[in-house]
Amino acid sequence: MDAIRRALGRLSLLYALIFLAAALLHAGAGPGPLRQPPVPPAVIVEALCCAAMLTGAYGALKARPWAWDGLIYTHAAALGGVLLGILATALAPGTRGSTPLLWYHGTIATFLAAGLGAAFYVSRVRR
Repeated sequence: MDAIRRALGRLSLLYALIFLAAALLHAGAGPGPLRQPPVPPAVIVEALCCAAMLTGAYGALKARPWAWDGLIYTHAAALGGVLLGILATALAPGTRGSTPLLWYHGTIATFLAAGLGAAFYVSRVRR
């Protein structure tokens, strides 16, 4: 179980970096072709997802007593933020065919759901 906890902790760190990069891109700070107009609500959601994943990573990598619960809550919160992004992308005018946005949201949602499932599985097995 420790190997899974450490793996989910490292993945949470990776996800936090991805959310930070996405927040910067939504803030309008991106290299040439990736630059886009600022989207303040997306910056807030991405920053909160980053903070959540950092919290989960800290708990998992430092083997805190709340590590498994933390991984469940932080993966669920980040997944909620990504699903909100999918909904916003679907409802926003002019972004319906934006392949990079759809690819990003779909991929990160899949990984977060898999991590959430793994954390739920281990939390049930260890009881």
